Amino acid sequence: MSTKQIMEAQERAIKSAALALDKKALDVRVLEIRKLSSIADYLVLASGRSDKQVQAIADSVRQGLKKFGKFLDIEGEKEGNWIVIDYGDVIVHVFQEELRHRYDLDELWSAAPEVEIPAEYRWEDREL
Repeated sequence: MSTKQIMEAQERAIKSAALALDKKALDVRVLEIRKLSSIADYLVLASGRSDKQVQAIADSVRQGLKKFGKFLDIEGEKEGNWIVIDYGDVIVHVFQEELRHRYDLDELWSAAPEVEIPAEYRWEDREL
C-alpha cells in the first residue's frame, strides 16, 4: 500500500513555486484566489524564456509533487508555450514570457492577495 503524503493547498502552491524556481523560472507568483473564484484556492504563475525551459519547469513541478498525489489535468505540455497543471486546489501556469504578457493573468487576478514565497527559494534574490 502506498501512502501519499497530505499537503495543504497553500503549502502545495509554495512548493510548486519553489520547484519552478529550481529551474530558474522568472517572475514566479502565488496568488490566493479562493475568495474570488471557485476554480481553485491558489494560482501559481511562472515564466520561462523558451519552450524547453517552460517544459522543464512544468516537469519539475509535476515530479516534485508526485509523492503528494497526481495532478487532475495537464494541458500544453507538448508545445511548451503555456502549460497548465491542475491540482484541484492549486492551478499552476507556466508561460513563455511573451504569452504571459499577452494574456496577462497577473492583471486579471490583480485583486487576489499574493502569498510570499520564502526567500530561500528565490534564486533571483540569492544571486544579488
